[in-house]
Amino acid sequence: MTIILGIESSCDETGIGIVALGADGSLTLLADEVASSVDQHARFGGVVPEVASRAHLEALVPSVTRAFATAELELSDVDAIAVTCGPGLAGALLVGVSAAKAYAAALNVPLYGANHLPGHVAADTLEHGPLPSPCLALLVSGGHTQLLRVDDLATKITEVGSTIDDAAGEAYDKVARILGLPYPGGPPIDKAARRGNPDAIRFPRGLTGPRDARFDFSFSGLKTAVARWVEARDGQEIPVDDVAASFQEAVADVLTAKAVRAATELGIGTMVVSGGVAANSRLSTLAAQRCAAAGIELRVPRPRLCTDNGAMIAALGAHLVAAGVRPSSLELSADPGLPVSTVSV
Repeated sequence: MTIILGIESSCDETGIGIVALGADGSLTLLADEVASSVDQHARFGGVVPEVASRAHLEALVPSVTRAFATAELELSDVDAIAVTCGPGLAGALLVGVSAAKAYAAALNVPLYGANHLPGHVAADTLEHGPLPSPCLALLVSGGHTQLLRVDDLATKITEVGSTIDDAAGEAYDKVARILGLPYPGGPPIDKAARRGNPDAIRFPRGLTGPRDARFDFSFSGLKTAVARWVEARDGQEIPVDDVAASFQEAVADVLTAKAVRAATELGIGTMVVSGGVAANSRLSTLAAQRCAAAGIELRVPRPRLCTDNGAMIAALGAHLVAAGVRPSSLELSADPGLPVSTVSV
């Protein structure tokens, strides 16, 4: 078996994953350690890049130590290293990239600069096995909302649609702030929405008109609509649960409708929903209903694999190794704007 070490540090989670690649192409997850700095950012209502970078510096080596203890392996057992080199926060990325280069040089093993976004898709292969070709990936996270056609996870990923303003996760954070809910906004809104009525308020569905871009998204108007609705009730008690449920319904409605439409029009029979927002209960339920109605196979990783983690980067690294992709140079650097079509650098 080939042992792949994965390092993820693109935002506020320090992720270390260890994956074993079998001779038959099978993947076995041996360790998945995550150290989050989200509590340090909560009082600011969002991620502070300098705070995130310092947290990665403090957490990376201890996380590596814990991962190897869990896997019952030594550093000398590593055959290749994959590291997120973009997209993400420049300083945070550089911490992970610098560490990965040091480990690769010390161990004399190949280094793979990996793209964070395909990494989210690769996470599903740890749970459900190889992806069919082609498949459609709906990637929904704090910073990204994209529809991707995946022909080959290691070499060919094409963006079909993307957000033109706020990502879905950003909208969740902003609406949570409006409603007085804690950061990050996804879990508290999901919890409140379960108690509320999703039909209480008809919030707008962005970019769903007949002349709008078929597969692109927009959530800025939805966030503003929630803010205006709350402001108009100045002095009145805000039905937080109903607002949360109605907002969440609007997000899930648009995401699933466009994803199913894209899969149908492109003739793709399998959809993967990944990224941190994929853990949202309403999104996964509505996606399952609409995919079943359209005859589309739906794959969603377990919540632990949806959020940022090192396991997904190790899995992507394993695909790069299996495909014979050329390793990166030790001159590898971070690229905060790395496009999704560039799977490795």
